[in-house]
Amino acid sequence: MEPLKIREYPDDILRKRCILIEEITDIEVKLFEEMLFTMRHFSGIGLAAPQIGIAKSLIVADIGEGAVRLANPVILKTRGSDKMEEGCLSIPGAGVVIERPDEIIVSGLNEKGKVVELEARGLSARVLQHEIDHLRGKLIIDYLNLLEKFKLKLHTRRSKKQYANL
Repeated sequence: MEPLKIREYPDDILRKRCILIEEITDIEVKLFEEMLFTMRHFSGIGLAAPQIGIAKSLIVADIGEGAVRLANPVILKTRGSDKMEEGCLSIPGAGVVIERPDEIIVSGLNEKGKVVELEARGLSARVLQHEIDHLRGKLIIDYLNLLEKFKLKLHTRRSKKQYANL
């Protein structure tokens, strides 16, 4: 299996709201597996369908506790708060400190088409929230203030120029 292409900011698909999945078919099951393969290939711990150019409400995640595959994920409950720096496969080199709930309950369809509820804490909760953001067209850079966005743009431009001169 070959990894799928990761779409990078400012690709328009990263800003689209994803369509809900009516049922899990063989297409979605295959897509879940391709997404997991791609995520692992690029050393990620989460991936949303728009990151591979598909505007469907699908996410995968694995922080070493077993793979999670969810369609139409919805956060039902949150509790606590924690700040942590997050990266994103679609915005290479960017690290953004984001405050998020530390505990969540998420509902969605699993790879068998069954409605499931998952409780997640710590890094697992953070990854699921990050991927759910992608399904709404929200990126980690949207959590930055204006000055931080400007600094990130400068850093990104400088990095691209350095790579171009290699």
